[in-house]
Amino acid sequence: MQNTSHQLQGKTALITGAASGIGKNMALVFAKAGCAVAVADMNQAGADATAKEIVAAGGKAVGVAMDVTSEEQVNAGFDKAVAALGPIDILVSNAGIQIVNPIENFAFSDWKKLLAIHLDGAFLTTKAALKSMYKDDRGGVVIYMGSVHSHEASKLKSAYVTAKHGLLGLARVLAKEGGPRGVRSHVICPGFVRTPLVDKQIPEQAKELNITEEQVIKNVMLKDTVDGEFTTVDDVAQLALFLAAFPTAALTGQSVIISHGWCMQ
Repeated sequence: MQNTSHQLQGKTALITGAASGIGKNMALVFAKAGCAVAVADMNQAGADATAKEIVAAGGKAVGVAMDVTSEEQVNAGFDKAVAALGPIDILVSNAGIQIVNPIENFAFSDWKKLLAIHLDGAFLTTKAALKSMYKDDRGGVVIYMGSVHSHEASKLKSAYVTAKHGLLGLARVLAKEGGPRGVRSHVICPGFVRTPLVDKQIPEQAKELNITEEQVIKNVMLKDTVDGEFTTVDDVAQLALFLAAFPTAALTGQSVIISHGWCMQ
């Protein structure tokens, strides 16, 4: 891991979906950079465990139980984070799920569930974070976890692709509205990152596409990369750190693709 000491010294971040995977690693990297971190997740035990890991390493953190589709839980979680750590300077809207199915078989309940977590969650957490960021025009940074699917489409992922495209619009509106008050926004767009979420997709796609799991990895997930490699959780965390620490609004409203060359725009 790169030396990230003090890049976010004195800042406070709230990261959703931070009990595992990309979110957890981001929380650890931000803490190493001097940031106090509210670890938000539906899994309270997991959030608390990540927060304890940060504190044990000398950082400041608190675990927050949060279902991002619940306005009540989002607001309560932010209130807890602010009370424990101070006003929120950085929001990383990372919580997400994946459901794969062809459109004709895609249950409407699954469609609504996925869009609620990705889009309602991004909206509700943004709205809550702006209470801190807009107060006295103190400013801040909002980072949304998009995907190469914010720009590209894949079979079986109608709801996911729709949601990830939607985050681009939200980020761009926030950049316009928040700019005069010191708030910047970005969408990080990774390729396939080897997390439990992706591991779960491998057998699902193998079944739907009637190919082996090895073929899913080689010929679907990594086919268009330049080196046949997965993007790593640390790749994503280091990009988030760069965006969070960038000093001016010269860089705002952007989607940044990190995909080993799979998607280039």
